[in-house]
Amino acid sequence: MAITMILLAKEVTLSIRGVIDDRVLSTYRELLDAEDAAFYEVEHAYEDGDREHFLADLANWRKAIQAKLKYLDSCGLGAEV
Repeated sequence: MAITMILLAKEVTLSIRGVIDDRVLSTYRELLDAEDAAFYEVEHAYEDGDREHFLADLANWRKAIQAKLKYLDSCGLGAEV
């Protein structure tokens, strides 16, 4: 089964090979929260003009995004752009 959706003006196809249950959603929610918290730090370092912290926080935000994408791939929910 494939689901096609428009994401930021790009067509993305999601392949669903497994079941999405409460455990998957719970883990995904945790990863989203971690990404959100990391972005919050990036935003504040930017606003404060603190380049050193901005770069470190940006790296942490990218790691959070990669962890989320890796988890989606492991669940069979990887996106093909």
